[in-house]
Amino acid sequence: MPLWLHIALIVFVAYAVISILLYYLQDYFLFKPEKLPKDFDFYYENQTVSEYNIETRDGAIINGLHFSVEKPLGVVLYLKGNSKSIKGWGKFAVDFTRNNYDVIMVDYRGFGKSTGKRSQKAIKHDLQFIYNKIREKVSEKYIIIYGRSMGSGFATKLASMNSPKMLILDAPYYSLTKVTGRYMPFMPLSIILKYPMPTYKWLKYVKCPIHIIHGTKDKLIPFSSSVKLSQVNPKLTRLHPIIDGGHKNLNNFESYHKILTEIIKSKEKKIDLSTTSIGVKHSSKK
Repeated sequence: MPLWLHIALIVFVAYAVISILLYYLQDYFLFKPEKLPKDFDFYYENQTVSEYNIETRDGAIINGLHFSVEKPLGVVLYLKGNSKSIKGWGKFAVDFTRNNYDVIMVDYRGFGKSTGKRSQKAIKHDLQFIYNKIREKVSEKYIIIYGRSMGSGFATKLASMNSPKMLILDAPYYSLTKVTGRYMPFMPLSIILKYPMPTYKWLKYVKCPIHIIHGTKDKLIPFSSSVKLSQVNPKLTRLHPIIDGGHKNLNNFESYHKILTEIIKSKEKKIDLSTTSIGVKHSSKK
């Protein structure tokens, strides 16, 4: 066997082995769950919170928290990132309860107290199931879907299939295939990735106002991904940059809280474009 063919064969076998390993181990790389014992007691200072468990059709248990306020203006379904559990993510509920909104947070399968085999399809079905439970008690015009990082893809899919008041995406990715491709550019991710999460495809079908919040110095999911996303459904989308914000520290910026409050409290106003400078032609001197 010629040397070049021998080397090519070794490279091919190594490539195939790595691809197979990535396929079976990708859950380990993509998700960093924190397990909680069944008797774990959630507590958040100055917050009224209740815990619930919902059983899905395939027997999985989805554990969640309901942060409530008196006379809520609506409810925020908060879809968290890919790490830890709602034990830690619950601290962000105050950013919405302070604006008089109830907050629903859930742990994905395998996170916290939630059980069941995890897959992109299963998580999408779980979240739709949760959304259906919410709209049994709250009209959709009062429901805000908020997706953070990994949760932004699921949030977009959910919004594309329903009619919430608005969709807020925090540090979203154009697609998970694009994000992982930055670190493994030579791997066949479009084939082996079990969680492609094509946010840009789902965003086309969202019919409610879309707000995208992203730090300009995010090194994990670059700000440019939100710029591209804002161009997918431009008539309904507003992009809110957090200057110097990273991926995990937006809540430390005053500008983030001002923007979030403005988004939640704002009322969409239609503009009579005929009264603006759009289409105005400047006449030339004779």
